[in-house]
Parts: sequence; structure tokens; C-alpha cells
Amino acid sequence: MFSLSSLSRAVGSTARNASSTSHSVPTALGPLSLFTRGRSQLAPRQVQNIKRHKGRIPIPIGGSTKGTTLAYGEWGIRIKGNGARLSAKQLTTAEEVIKKKIKVIKGCKVYLRVFPDIPVCIKGNETRMGKGKGTFEFWATRVPTGRVIFEIGGAPIREELAREALRQASDKLPTIMEFIDRSTPPRLGNLVLHPPKPAMVVAPEIVAEAAQAEAQLATV
Repeated sequence: MFSLSSLSRAVGSTARNASSTSHSVPTALGPLSLFTRGRSQLAPRQVQNIKRHKGRIPIPIGGSTKGTTLAYGEWGIRIKGNGARLSAKQLTTAEEVIKKKIKVIKGCKVYLRVFPDIPVCIKGNETRMGKGKGTFEFWATRVPTGRVIFEIGGAPIREELAREALRQASDKLPTIMEFIDRSTPPRLGNLVLHPPKPAMVVAPEIVAEAAQAEAQLATV
């Protein structure tokens, strides 16, 4: 025997389920649309896959020196020690330090030569193995040795001020940096590629005298 209250509850739940299924509207928003991006936040605008492999720091062994010299500014810093994975928070903090130091100079700009577009996923401490990859935590970028990170330009700036601003920014990054300018040679890993020295031009009179001296020695 069914009571009236149980029968009314069953009919009500059936009606609610029917209404929910009949009025469900498919949406085009995926799980990646839940991530919001601010105007000044270092993050990609569109991402196809939010989880990727961890990867390794690239090692420049192919002979290319691209990205190791200045391209926009007059002063800059590049990695001198081992390559590192820089997070978006570290880059933002270093950029804010530079802007705060050079804001007294009108028209001076800061150029960021790398961009954090690699998602980093982390699992909690003391978590058992398995059950999928960890959740998204932050954005990062992998930079090798010799890569330029920041540049300062856009307006004339003294070397002392630029060196101090970039030194303070280097303290916020987890690797050893070096100060460079327009005349700094490119770097291939730990090797600095200095330009070859011009060949010494010898006057023809000196060459003739040396040839005569050699001929006299040969006859003797």
C-alpha cells in the first residue's frame, strides 16, 4: 500500500526531473572558460589544454644565439647561471620593481622578452599516487641560459639608474643574471661569442724587406 504523501512526493520528483531535462539548454562554455584573465595579468587569452607535461629546461646546443642580445631597449638583463622555470608571479614582481625605480624618467619603458604560457599543475602534499594529474596552479615559462628577460629603453636613462633597477629585479628571480647593453656580445649557453679581431694589415714595403732578408739567409 502506498500512502498519499509518498505518492505525491514521487509524482513531484518525476515532474521536476522532467522539467529539468526538457528545459536544459546546451552551452558552448567549456571548463577552460572558468579561468578569468585580468588586463595586467600575465596569462594566455585562450588555451586548448589546461594540463601539459612538466617538460625540461631547454639547453641551447644547436648554435642559435637568438634572444641573447638586446632588441628594443638600451639596457637589460639575461640569465648567466643555469636555466630556470619562471612563474608569472615572479615576472610580475620583477617588472613592478623596475617600473617603480624608473618612474621618475618620463617616457622610459620596460620590455618583457619572455611570456608565461605553460600551465603548471600541482597535487597536494601527502597525496597517494594515481587518480589523475593535479589541478592547475599557475602559469610559467622555461628559459635557458643566456636568454634576455627584461630590457629598459624608450628614453635616455643613465647607466647607474638602469643598473640599480635591474639589480633589484634580479633579486626577485631564482637564478643568476647579468647586466648587458647594446655592445654586449651574444651568448651561446655558458659561452660568450666575442666578435673576431680584424686581421692586421701589413705594408707591402715590410713584406718586400722580409722577403729580401729571407733570400739573403738562403744564399748564405
